[in-house]
This record gives sequence, C-alpha cells and structure tokens, in this order.
Amino acid sequence: MALIITDDCINCDVCEPECPNGAISQGDEIYIIDPGKCTECVGHYDEPQCQQVCPVDCIPLDPQHVESEEELMEKYERLQAEG
Repeated sequence: MALIITDDCINCDVCEPECPNGAISQGDEIYIIDPGKCTECVGHYDEPQCQQVCPVDCIPLDPQHVESEEELMEKYERLQAEG
C-alpha cells in the first residue's frame, strides 16, 4: 500500500525531507503523498521514514492503494530507473 496523510497533520514539515522518493509535498491545507511515488520506503529503508518522524501519528496505510511488497519493490525499481 501507499501511505496517506490524514487531517490530523499539523504541517510540522518533518516528513517531507525524510521521503527518499519525493512522494510527499505540501497540499492546499496539509501535506499529501503521491501514491505513484510512495513505496513505503521499500528499497530504501526497513520502515516508512515519514511514519517514524511524524509527531502526531497521522500517516497510516492508504486503503485506496493496496500493494504487495513485490509491487512496492517493482515501483521502487521503476522510480530508480526514471530518476
């Protein structure tokens, strides 16, 4: 799955620089995650870095973007080839 930032986001700015794929950006009101770029840090880290630094725990799995570990790795490899 990709991750999603909920309305509990306090715009603290700590998640965006932690994303190795550049999937997090400032939205109209809160930060947002591009599901096309989010690999849950698969290929980079053992755990999603944005979740690790979030002080309000507002970055759950996105049920609208269900992906297996294999699919996340394929996305990671595609993004690396494009990068």
